[in-house]
This record gives sequence, structure tokens and C-alpha cells, in this order.
Amino acid sequence: MTDTQAPAAAGSDFRTFAIVCYALYFLGLANGFTALIGVIIAYIKRSDARGTIWESHFENLITVFWTALIGALAGAILVFAFGLGVLILAVVFVWYLYRNIKGIIAAIENRAFV
Repeated sequence: MTDTQAPAAAGSDFRTFAIVCYALYFLGLANGFTALIGVIIAYIKRSDARGTIWESHFENLITVFWTALIGALAGAILVFAFGLGVLILAVVFVWYLYRNIKGIIAAIENRAFV
């Protein structure tokens, strides 16, 4: 492999990892566990992808995981306390879907997450 092929190959690998992470997040809606695997991969790949368009995807994946986790926990607690939790859970769910759908579309099209 020549030096000119290395960045393209690395970008292709990052793209694959980003798409796999988004898929794991979608599966996480059904089982909860695969999103944890996805965020671990995102943390591992983020530093390798620094300076590429794929860094934005790994940053998005990490942000989505922690925001959704905190929002879901807050919503679950508030369901029992005030009933407001159902609204919070619905907003977190829609936001989670939006960020992941937007991200996987951008990854498939070889664009940064913006």
C-alpha cells in the first residue's frame, strides 16, 4: 500500500466503525446492552480519528450515549415522583432517534456529523 492509499483506507475503517456503532445504538433500543458496546468502540476510535470527519461521528456517539442515559434515568425517576418522566422519556427517545438517524445517514454519505 502506498502512502496515498493509507488515508483512504483509514477513513474507510473509521466509516465502518461509525456505521457499526450507530447500528449498535439502534439495537440498544431493544436490548440496552449493545449501545454500551457502541460507546466503548467510539471512545477507542475517537483519538485515532482525530482531525478527520469521523471524529465528529465518534464525538456524537459519545454525546448521545451519555445524554440519553442521563435523560432516561432522570425520566425514569420522575415517572414515579411527578409523572413528568413520561414526557422526558419521550423527548429523550425522539432526540436519540434523530441524532442516530442523522449520524448514520451522514456516515453512509461520507460526511461529517454536523
